[in-house]
Amino acid sequence: MSIVRYNSTLNDFVPTTFSNLIDKFFNESLSRQGGSAYSFVPKVDIIETEKAFEIHVAVPGMNKEDFKIDLNDNFLTISGERKFTAEKESNNFRSIETQYGTFSRSFSMPENVDVAKIAAKYNNGILELVIPKDEKKTLKTTIKVN
Repeated sequence: MSIVRYNSTLNDFVPTTFSNLIDKFFNESLSRQGGSAYSFVPKVDIIETEKAFEIHVAVPGMNKEDFKIDLNDNFLTISGERKFTAEKESNNFRSIETQYGTFSRSFSMPENVDVAKIAAKYNNGILELVIPKDEKKTLKTTIKVN
Protein backbone atom coordinates (compact mmCIF):
# COMPACT_ATOMS: atom_id res chain seq x y z
CA MET A 1 0.00 0.00 0.00
CA SER A 2 1.26 3.50 -0.72
CA ILE A 3 0.69 6.91 0.81
CA VAL A 4 -2.45 8.49 -0.59
CA ARG A 5 -3.38 12.15 -0.48
CA TYR A 6 -6.36 12.68 1.84
CA ASN A 7 -8.85 15.42 1.08
CA SER A 8 -11.32 15.91 3.93
CA THR A 9 -13.41 18.36 1.91
CA LEU A 10 -14.23 15.65 -0.60
CA ASN A 11 -15.04 13.10 2.10
CA ASP A 12 -17.22 15.51 4.09
CA PHE A 13 -18.85 17.03 1.02
CA VAL A 14 -22.61 16.96 1.43
CA PRO A 15 -24.12 20.17 0.05
CA THR A 16 -27.33 21.23 1.77
CA THR A 17 -28.47 23.61 -0.96
CA PHE A 18 -27.60 24.39 -4.55
CA SER A 19 -26.23 27.75 -3.40
CA ASN A 20 -23.80 25.99 -1.01
CA LEU A 21 -22.72 23.71 -3.85
CA ILE A 22 -21.90 26.68 -6.09
CA ASP A 23 -20.12 28.57 -3.27
CA LYS A 24 -18.03 25.53 -2.40
CA PHE A 25 -17.10 24.94 -6.04
CA PHE A 26 -15.79 28.47 -6.64
CA ASN A 27 -14.05 28.87 -3.27
CA GLU A 28 -12.27 25.53 -3.44
CA SER A 29 -11.19 25.92 -7.03
CA LEU A 30 -9.51 29.23 -6.20
CA SER A 31 -7.65 27.88 -3.21
CA ARG A 32 -6.56 24.73 -5.10
CA GLN A 33 -4.80 26.85 -7.71
CA GLY A 34 -3.31 29.29 -5.22
CA GLY A 35 -5.58 32.09 -6.42
CA SER A 36 -6.87 32.92 -2.99
CA ALA A 37 -5.06 35.59 -0.99
CA TYR A 38 -5.57 33.61 2.23
CA SER A 39 -4.55 30.06 1.39
CA PHE A 40 -2.48 28.03 -1.01
CA VAL A 41 -1.65 24.42 -1.78
CA PRO A 42 2.08 23.65 -1.85
CA LYS A 43 3.43 21.11 -4.31
CA VAL A 44 4.36 17.71 -2.85
CA ASP A 45 6.59 14.87 -4.02
CA ILE A 46 6.07 11.41 -2.51
CA ILE A 47 8.91 8.91 -2.84
CA GLU A 48 8.90 5.27 -1.79
CA THR A 49 12.16 3.49 -1.06
CA GLU A 50 12.72 -0.01 0.20
CA LYS A 51 12.83 1.13 3.83
CA ALA A 52 10.72 4.31 3.97
CA PHE A 53 8.35 6.79 2.41
CA GLU A 54 9.53 10.36 1.88
CA ILE A 55 7.29 13.40 1.53
CA HIS A 56 8.88 16.57 0.15
CA VAL A 57 6.79 19.74 0.47
CA ALA A 58 7.85 22.82 -1.52
CA VAL A 59 7.36 25.77 0.86
CA PRO A 60 10.14 28.32 0.31
CA GLY A 61 10.53 31.38 2.47
CA MET A 62 9.28 29.83 5.70
CA ASN A 63 10.91 29.03 9.03
CA LYS A 64 10.83 25.58 10.58
CA GLU A 65 8.75 27.02 13.44
CA ASP A 66 5.97 27.88 10.95
CA PHE A 67 5.02 24.22 10.38
CA LYS A 68 2.59 22.05 12.29
CA ILE A 69 2.72 18.30 11.65
CA ASP A 70 0.02 16.09 13.20
CA LEU A 71 -0.76 12.39 13.01
CA ASN A 72 -4.37 11.60 13.85
CA ASP A 73 -6.34 8.44 13.02
CA ASN A 74 -3.70 7.31 10.52
CA PHE A 75 -3.79 10.65 8.67
CA LEU A 76 -0.65 12.77 8.55
CA THR A 77 -1.48 16.49 8.25
CA ILE A 78 1.12 19.13 7.39
CA SER A 79 -0.02 22.72 7.84
CA GLY A 80 1.45 26.17 8.25
CA GLU A 81 1.30 29.80 7.27
CA ARG A 82 3.50 31.96 5.10
CA LYS A 83 2.94 35.62 5.93
CA PHE A 84 3.37 38.42 3.44
CA THR A 85 5.63 41.20 4.71
CA ALA A 86 6.28 44.34 2.70
CA GLU A 87 9.35 45.57 4.55
CA LYS A 88 10.43 48.35 2.20
CA GLU A 89 7.96 51.07 1.37
CA SER A 90 9.98 52.00 -1.73
CA ASN A 91 9.07 48.66 -3.39
CA ASN A 92 6.41 49.00 -6.06
CA PHE A 93 5.09 45.50 -6.67
CA ARG A 94 3.77 44.97 -10.19
CA SER A 95 3.16 41.26 -9.89
CA ILE A 96 3.31 38.84 -6.96
CA GLU A 97 3.30 35.19 -7.96
CA THR A 98 4.68 33.87 -4.70
CA GLN A 99 2.03 32.12 -2.64
CA TYR A 100 1.16 33.44 0.81
CA GLY A 101 -1.34 32.48 3.47
CA THR A 102 -2.21 29.24 5.20
CA PHE A 103 -1.93 25.74 3.81
CA SER A 104 -2.81 22.24 4.86
CA ARG A 105 -2.07 18.90 3.19
CA SER A 106 -3.20 15.52 4.55
CA PHE A 107 -2.05 12.02 3.66
CA SER A 108 -3.40 8.60 4.55
CA MET A 109 -0.69 6.46 6.12
CA PRO A 110 -0.35 2.82 5.12
CA GLU A 111 -0.49 0.21 7.87
CA ASN A 112 3.14 -0.84 7.49
CA VAL A 113 4.77 2.39 8.73
CA ASP A 114 6.44 3.07 12.06
CA VAL A 115 4.75 6.30 13.15
CA ALA A 116 6.98 6.60 16.24
CA LYS A 117 10.05 7.13 14.02
CA ILE A 118 8.75 9.80 11.62
CA ALA A 119 11.39 12.51 11.17
CA ALA A 120 11.11 15.98 9.62
CA LYS A 121 13.66 18.56 8.50
CA TYR A 122 13.46 21.83 6.59
CA ASN A 123 16.26 22.70 4.20
CA ASN A 124 16.46 25.10 1.21
CA GLY A 125 12.70 25.66 1.04
CA ILE A 126 11.79 21.97 1.12
CA LEU A 127 10.14 20.33 4.14
CA GLU A 128 11.25 16.69 4.11
CA LEU A 129 9.45 14.00 6.10
CA VAL A 130 10.83 10.47 6.33
CA ILE A 131 8.30 7.83 7.33
CA PRO A 132 10.09 4.52 7.98
CA LYS A 133 8.42 1.26 7.10
CA ASP A 134 7.88 -1.21 9.92
CA GLU A 135 9.50 -4.46 8.82
CA LYS A 136 7.38 -6.45 11.29
CA LYS A 137 4.16 -5.38 9.58
CA THR A 138 4.19 -6.97 6.17
CA LEU A 139 1.40 -6.21 3.77
CA LYS A 140 2.22 -9.03 1.39
CA THR A 141 1.95 -12.71 2.24
CA THR A 142 1.94 -15.91 0.24
CA ILE A 143 -0.53 -18.62 1.13
CA LYS A 144 0.19 -22.19 0.12
CA VAL A 145 -2.62 -24.43 -0.99
CA ASN A 146 -2.66 -27.86 0.73
